[in-house]
Amino acid sequence: MSQLEILAAHCPVDFDYDVDVVSCSPSLSSPLSRPHHGKYLTNVIVNGLLSPSHAAHGHDNTHAVAPKDPEHHYDDEVTIPGLPPLMRGHSDVHLRNGVMNALQLASVGEADAEKAFFVADLSYVYKQHERWKKYLPDIEPYYAVKCNPDPYVLRLLAALGTGFDCASNGEISQVLQIGVDPSRIIFANPCKATSFIRSSAKAGVSMMTFDNTDELYKIARSLCRLGLKFGAPLVTVPALLGKAKELNLDVIGVSFHVGSGCYDSSAFEDAVMRARAVFDMGTESGYEFSLLDVGGGFEDATFEASASILTDAINRYFPERQHIKLIAEPGRYYVAKAFSLAANVIARRAPPGVEHGSQDGDMGDPEQPSVMYYINDGVYGAFNCILFDHQVPQPFVLSLNGSFHVPASVPLRASSVWGPTCDSIDCVCPVTQLPMSLRVGDWLGFESMGAYTVCAASQFNGFEVSNVIYTTGGGPGAAEVRDALRAFEN
Repeated sequence: MSQLEILAAHCPVDFDYDVDVVSCSPSLSSPLSRPHHGKYLTNVIVNGLLSPSHAAHGHDNTHAVAPKDPEHHYDDEVTIPGLPPLMRGHSDVHLRNGVMNALQLASVGEADAEKAFFVADLSYVYKQHERWKKYLPDIEPYYAVKCNPDPYVLRLLAALGTGFDCASNGEISQVLQIGVDPSRIIFANPCKATSFIRSSAKAGVSMMTFDNTDELYKIARSLCRLGLKFGAPLVTVPALLGKAKELNLDVIGVSFHVGSGCYDSSAFEDAVMRARAVFDMGTESGYEFSLLDVGGGFEDATFEASASILTDAINRYFPERQHIKLIAEPGRYYVAKAFSLAANVIARRAPPGVEHGSQDGDMGDPEQPSVMYYINDGVYGAFNCILFDHQVPQPFVLSLNGSFHVPASVPLRASSVWGPTCDSIDCVCPVTQLPMSLRVGDWLGFESMGAYTVCAASQFNGFEVSNVIYTTGGGPGAAEVRDALRAFEN
C-alpha cells in the first residue's frame, strides 16, 4: 500500500563537479563541460544572487535578477510603472536564479518561499515576429489576446506594429489602455453581448465579426463594419449577406479559422478556397469585400509549411488583390515557447520498497508509474492547458538534491506528476521518466508554457497564480526588444 512521504526541502546547494554532467533543460541537449560551462554558469548565479547585497524579501519584490555589474549603467534600461523589472540573460539562468532565490527565502522562514514561477523570454516573441515577416510578409498579424494577455507581451507586439484580435470588452480595454489605436483592433467574437458591442463602438473599435442573423440585428444598432466569420456554413452565407444589406450594414470581408493548434497545413488551402466562394457571394449581393482574415492555428513546428501552402492558396484564389487587406490572428505562435515554468516538488507518494531506498526490488511494470510526485502548480493553475488546450506537458529536472545538473548516468523510474489540490483531476503528467533520487524540495521545469496557461489559471483551493520573471534573453533579439519597448513607452 502506498503512503504519503513528507520530507524537509533541500536547502544546501551542492556544486560538486566530480561527475560528468548534462544540461537539465531539453533546450540545451549537448553535454556541459565540467570545468567550463557548468561551473561558470553556477558561479555567475551565485555571484549574482547570493552576494551579501541580496537580502531576502517577500514575494512581491523577489524577481530574480540577471548578473550584472552594479556600477555599470545600461543605456537601454526599460522601466514600466506597475510592471516587474525587465531582466537580461538566458531564461535558463533565470530559472536557476528563481530556485536559488526560493532557497534563500526558505532559509529565513518565508511563507510560500518555494512558490512556482514562470520565466518569460521576450526575445523569443520578437524572433517569432521577424519570422512571420519573412514567410508571410503580406499578411498583417493581429495577435489573439485570449492566448496570453501578458502586459509585456502586449506592449512588445504593439511596439512591433501588430494588430490585436480581441474577444471581449475586457480584452479591448486592456489593449486600448496601453495606447493602441482602436483601428488596430478587431472584435473577433461572433457572439457578443449587446453592451459589449455598444462599448467597443464607443471606444472606436468598428471592425467585428458575425456568423448569424441575430448578431446582425445587434450590430445594426452600432453601425460597425463587419467581417463574415464562418462559423457560418456556406449555404447560409447568401441569406446572411442579404439580411446585412437589408439592415444597411457594411460587410467588409471574410474571416476563417482552421482550428487552434492546427497541424494539418492543407486545411489553410481549403479555407482560402471557401473564402473565395464567399467573396463571390458578396459580389452577387452588392458588396465589394476588402478584407480577408485567415485566422489563427499557426504552430511553431509547421509554420514554414503552413505559410507556404497559405501563400500559394492566396495567390491561386486571389490573384488580383490590390484592394484586399490580408490579416491573421496568431496567438500561440508568438508566445508558446516564450514562457517556461519552474515548480517545486512538495510531496511524494511511493510504495514501501521505494520509500526505503530500494532500487532493485520488484516494482511491477517498469512502464507504469510507481511514484507519484506532487508539485505546487496544477490543472487549476498554469496547467489548465491540459484540459482546455489538449496540451501534454513533460517535465525536466531543474534541480536534483541541491544541484542544477543531473549526472548522465542517473537511474530513471516511471513516475507521475500531480498538482497541489486534493482533486483527482489534478494530474499534470500521468507517466514520465524521472530520476529515482528525486525528492521533496527538488524542482521540475516545463517548457512551452506560454499559450493558454496563466490566462485561465484560477485560485482554486486558495493557491495563487504563479508569478512571472521577465527577461529580454541573452542572444539575438535582446537589444531589439529593449529598443522597441523603450520607444513605445516614450
